[in-house]
Parts: sequence; C-alpha cells; structure tokens
Amino acid sequence: MSASKVQVIDFHSHIVDPSLLDVCGAHSVQTGFGLRPFPRPGDASGKGEIYGRMADPKAHMEHMDKVGIDKAVISVSTVLQNTWWADPQADMRMTRQLNDLLATWTTNHPSRFIGCFTLPMTDIDATVKELRRAVEDLGLSVVNLPASINGDYLGHERFDPFWEACQALGVASFIHPHGVNDPWFQNYRMWNSIGQSIEEVKVMSSLIYDGVMDKYPNLKIVIAHGGGYFPHYLGRLDRNVTNYPESMKNISAEPSAYLRRFYYDSCVYDPKVMQTLIERIGADRFVIGSDFPVGERDPAGFIQSIPGMTEESYRLIAGETAAKILQRH
Repeated sequence: MSASKVQVIDFHSHIVDPSLLDVCGAHSVQTGFGLRPFPRPGDASGKGEIYGRMADPKAHMEHMDKVGIDKAVISVSTVLQNTWWADPQADMRMTRQLNDLLATWTTNHPSRFIGCFTLPMTDIDATVKELRRAVEDLGLSVVNLPASINGDYLGHERFDPFWEACQALGVASFIHPHGVNDPWFQNYRMWNSIGQSIEEVKVMSSLIYDGVMDKYPNLKIVIAHGGGYFPHYLGRLDRNVTNYPESMKNISAEPSAYLRRFYYDSCVYDPKVMQTLIERIGADRFVIGSDFPVGERDPAGFIQSIPGMTEESYRLIAGETAAKILQRH
C-alpha cells in the first residue's frame, strides 16, 4: 500500500507533572499502590528517563517527528498519577494543576498538541464545573476518563450529569483505565498486560447496560487498547438477550449493536487483531494510539502493516476519523 499524505493524529499519548508523581505514587498501580518507589533517572530499568521525556514537550515533539506524527492528543497518565484517591478538595486542586499544565503545552505548541483533560470525578458538581473550565477557559478538547471511580463504573447513574454536560458541549471522551485494584494483577505486571483490557470490558458493559449510550446518543467515546476483550466475545452477551431478557431493561438493541457507537484506538500490538477488529467494526471507528512513550514505536507503520489495509482505511485510521471526533459539533 502506498499511503498518500494525511495529517497523522495520535489519540493516545501521555505526559506527566513531575511535581505530583511522588504524592500520587502511593496510589498508583505502577508502584503496586505504594509497595515500590517510582523509578528515578539513572535507575536500572530506564523508566526514570521515560518519565523525564513525558514531562518535556521538546522531547515529545522530537519523537513525533521521528515517527511521522503531526499532532498528538496528550493526556496526563492517570496510571502514574490519578487523583481520585484524594478528598474532593484535594482532587479538584490537583486536577486543576494538571489541566493548567496541559493548557500550557497546547498554548505553546498549538500545531502539535491537543489537550485531553482530567476531571475531579469524586464530586459530580466539581466534575461538571471543571469540564466547563477546561473546555471554555483553557481551550482543551477531549475528556480523559478512567473506567471506574471508587468501584462505580462510568455507566452508574451518579455520572449522568457529567454525560449530559459532555453531550451538550459536544466534547469527545477518551477512556483509559487507571488501574486494577485487585493485588493479584500485580503478579507478572498483569495489571498492564491483561488487567486494563478487563477494565475496558467492564466500563463498556456498564455504559451499554446502564443505559448511557441510549440516554445520550450523541456522545463520542474513544476506548483505549482497541476496546480490550469486549469486541471479541459478544456472542455470549447477545445470547443473554434470549436466555435472560431482563438484561435488556436499559437498552434498545443487542449488545453487539453498540460496537459502532464507540471509537477505538489501535494500541493492540498485533496486526491480525487489528484486522479482526476492523472487519468486525469498520475502519472508520478507529484512530491511532501510540501509548507514548511506552507503546507502539512506529504507530503509522503499524497501521500500514495490517493485512488487507487499503488506502481509504489507512487515511481514516491515521487521521481523518480523529479529526472528525475532535470537532465540537
């Protein structure tokens, strides 16, 4: 395939605020919730240098130039520094600091960075207030969401005022799990290899079964990591429409019918998996997700390597669908 020029947009690219790494570290899945310290520059794993690049817009842009990314939707890595463990006041204070940092990056480099802001999800009134500030005052474009807050997944009715405001503002959402609390997943770093994909199944199921996708039909939601395992195992969910019809009480169609209500990023690391996803859902529902700085080293090349990739599908995934999602209305 000979890919013609398209503005390449990476929807999944992380930054950090170094001043909050330590205070958030004890609550991060990366540290085993405080069992391990965050790596520092010079450590044997090299992770300290990685965190340094995440805090440096120049290093970020150099990487983008190297791999052919024109624009990046940047989000604070809530795997490293989520704030939802804090009381509502502290949550709001740290969230505003993180969003102000994002606004600095996007204001200083408007042609390269698009801001994906976090919210103080422990207090729904504060959530809606910061949503409006981020969009209307800071000019940020996408909401960075976890799968759950304190055990409540995003379909829970307490989040309805947020979803209503999100739809009214025409703002897209990017859902990226911030961690798996079950300590079993700390073994072999399975919180990362399988845990996040399980969380994506749970949050998508919550959004569908709790009725969010029916109540707010104009939402634009991007799910990280290709939607995890959810798109690959819908036969059993659809089977329950017949076996357990009460499971349909909040939804108007079979669960599989909701697949195209979501968008997905390409951060799956396996071209054959992406081929299956595209065949099942459609190329127009996918965007590039590099997971900078720890993910796909050649995100555009990965898309081109997918078996059966066409010129039209490449253009959609590389940037055209992302550009459409980023339009407010």
